[in-house]
Amino acid sequence: MLQVKLIVTGDDFGYCPRRNQGIVDCFLAGAISNVSLLVNGSAAADAAKLARRYNIPIGLHANLSEGSPVCEVLKTNSSLLNQDGFFHGKMGFRTALSKGLLKMSEVKQELKAQVELFHELTGHLPPHMDGHQHVHVLPEVRHVFAEVLEEYGIKYTRVPIEPGLHNCDWIPPSLMDFYLGVEEDSFNTVDVFTKHGIRWADIYIGLSTMGRNMSVSSVRSAIDSAVLQLRARAAPGGAGTIELMVHPGYPSVPPAGGCGEGPDDFSQSWERLHELQTLIKPELQSHYKSRNIQLCSFKDL
Repeated sequence: MLQVKLIVTGDDFGYCPRRNQGIVDCFLAGAISNVSLLVNGSAAADAAKLARRYNIPIGLHANLSEGSPVCEVLKTNSSLLNQDGFFHGKMGFRTALSKGLLKMSEVKQELKAQVELFHELTGHLPPHMDGHQHVHVLPEVRHVFAEVLEEYGIKYTRVPIEPGLHNCDWIPPSLMDFYLGVEEDSFNTVDVFTKHGIRWADIYIGLSTMGRNMSVSSVRSAIDSAVLQLRARAAPGGAGTIELMVHPGYPSVPPAGGCGEGPDDFSQSWERLHELQTLIKPELQSHYKSRNIQLCSFKDL
């Protein structure tokens, strides 16, 4: 039988104390197996302490789009900042990039500063590193990102190409446009990451099951579909890996939270709690067992 390893990654660890608590509760319930730390999050130091206390496998959620840089020299007069002195935002970053306004030397400087701060907070380098709001697969950025990973010997990342995404008719058109852009960028990133010796899970899930779209049935269905694909391509007695990206937490309460600008709407909404409550349901845990799926982290691969 095919051995399937499932990495359930809780993103945005460090965003706020209530996000941290929700992620820890999920980990202790056996619902997530891996976390991704925002080192510029307002509760990053607390998150690192919690990861140590509970032995939670932790990687880096590199952030170039929300809040403030961690590199001191980039906190003023940098191409990465808008007129208010913060990162350009999820769409603003993409717009500035498309207009050629971002200096890749500054992108590299900030990514390296985030790796160094991660090391300072946790005592080790990240076993995996991905991008907040998928900035790591964008044109130009992907090359710099790959260089930083290779330089630090970080072996794993995330490539958000989700099977069956085009058939998800419950995703609103505006969001689907963004997701399809992420997918296209990801396809164009594969060769770059491969050239630098970087690896990622065989199958990625997470865009179709985010927030209000997460349910026991949607997660089960996405995982079953992924397992079928792995079986079709695996050698006899082989193994396959799936990464499920999730965002559990208790809703942020302003002014606490965020990465320098305060918490965003999604973090304050019921959708984070909805993910948490869905992920800890016993039906999901028993589903993994019935399919011989083993939860693990990137450092276990």
